[in-house]
Amino acid sequence: MLTIKLLLKKITPEQLFMGSVLLVNGGNYIYNLLLGRLLGPAAFAEAALLITLLLVLSFVGMTFQLATAKFAVLFSGDQWSSFKNRSYKHATIFGIIAGILIILFSKNLQELFHTKSHWMFILFGIGVPLYFFMSVNRGNYQGNQDFKNLSITYQTEMWSRLLITLALLLFVPLESSFLVALGIGISFIFGLIPSDLKGLSFSSKTKLLPENAKRVTKFMVLTACYEFTQIIINNSDILLVKHYFDALDAGLYASLALIGRVVYFVAWMFVMLLLPTVVQKQKDGEPTAPILFKYVGYIGLLSAVIVTACYLMPEFIITVMFGDAYISMAGLLWQYALATSLFAIGNIFAYYFLSLDHYVPVILSGLLGMSQIALVVFYHDTLEVVVHVQIIAMALLLAVQIIYFLLKKSKL
Repeated sequence: MLTIKLLLKKITPEQLFMGSVLLVNGGNYIYNLLLGRLLGPAAFAEAALLITLLLVLSFVGMTFQLATAKFAVLFSGDQWSSFKNRSYKHATIFGIIAGILIILFSKNLQELFHTKSHWMFILFGIGVPLYFFMSVNRGNYQGNQDFKNLSITYQTEMWSRLLITLALLLFVPLESSFLVALGIGISFIFGLIPSDLKGLSFSSKTKLLPENAKRVTKFMVLTACYEFTQIIINNSDILLVKHYFDALDAGLYASLALIGRVVYFVAWMFVMLLLPTVVQKQKDGEPTAPILFKYVGYIGLLSAVIVTACYLMPEFIITVMFGDAYISMAGLLWQYALATSLFAIGNIFAYYFLSLDHYVPVILSGLLGMSQIALVVFYHDTLEVVVHVQIIAMALLLAVQIIYFLLKKSKL
């Protein structure tokens, strides 16, 4: 018992957060695997669509989270209080508008993605405002490097979604997509535990100084543009496959994407640690490149291990995770993992530039993100072709990020 206490004392908050994120990713994978096994490929395609929409939502929410995290480092006193109140207010208003739009166009979304019902979109839209409010709360913890409470918010969201959705599917005789959407919506409520709402006011009299308001607007526009490109790059393939292919192929591809994206989900953990650290070092006048090299090294090593494992034993991985019904995707597993690995490494570069307020990589990422959509739209004869064009797009994206970094470094 004493040894365990000593060990816990030696664990840094950053290490605690990294362990927590690995656990959250593991829980999310269990969630996806259980859905795949319980529902089968065709029904899983609709569940995977909801999961993809959740990922889209998380990218939009990251605009609020990263902005809150950055200015938690840079602001203090009344300026921080004003900014925090403003962030909660704007996130809530944006969430309400987005939720209403999803509800109003739910039947159009049903037709676009060929789902059985539009009610899954209505439930999802109801939960959207909670998600954006939760994103600001997490940004507050992230910027103040309160990794303990930040970890708890991710744990409460993930475990509640897993357990509630599983219970609903097993015991409630309703449409599976409706139940999955309900489980996702309820998990947003649990994701608000814990919350730092001390002094929160939507009608705060304290205003940001004009120069600070300008910095905030500039960063949020820059971040929103980049997060939009992330939505395009990370989710367009699943949505386009759902549109161009039948339900069986879409479900098979969804399983491939969920396995292959493990690298990206782990890379996201390093992004959470990178941004406040880089901002703080820039503020203190210290070199920031060593932080970039450190995390690129971690992701590069992890990527190599995962791609190699997917190449050597794809049938085993797919059978264990999803079952024999998905085995036809074995040959594409390592190739999809390679595309995701290239994207994950490029993403570390991009968030590094974002932390330093560099615009050019955001513009380039947007152009390359659109090129990925164009490639899939024009080349989608088979699922194999869809994967191959993504490898090309992601390789170009990483190459551009590296060239930009080297050019910046040589100028300095």
